Amino acid sequence: MASNTELIKQLRERTSAGVMDCKNALEECNDDIDKAENLLLEKGIASASKKIGRDTNQGIIETYIHSGGRIGSIVEINCETDFVARTDEFKNLSHDIAMQIAAMAPKAVSPEIDQEANLNKDEFLLNQPFIKDPSKTIQDLINENVGKLGENIKIRRFERFSLGE
Repeated sequence: MASNTELIKQLRERTSAGVMDCKNALEECNDDIDKAENLLLEKGIASASKKIGRDTNQGIIETYIHSGGRIGSIVEINCETDFVARTDEFKNLSHDIAMQIAAMAPKAVSPEIDQEANLNKDEFLLNQPFIKDPSKTIQDLINENVGKLGENIKIRRFERFSLGE
């Protein structure tokens, strides 16, 4: 069996949670790393739901151009502070979402934001499976980052461009 320090390190690599959060989750789950990972995920989602009403007036605009230059996207992603908007985690999230838009061609952000009733569930960006990890949706990805960064995060708007369309 791996040492407690090794388990904490493995859990941190899987979740990006803090050392004490990983230690506490492992203790609570009797050193079962899979259960501890699920516990941290649930806490992240709970944390995200508490922050959902907070204003998001900062953020960045991210672009992605697919190789060959035939498809591209631009997305505005907002958070609460300029400090978080400048972090590598937030920039990576923004890049991943811009790539998702280019690859999966969603029509709208979410049913709550875009009241277009004639769209299928998978045509909303937040409902789509994440292209890098189909076991989670884009909303799950955002919730994980809300838990990590401690701020509300919202996708305000996006546009996808394809040569000839």
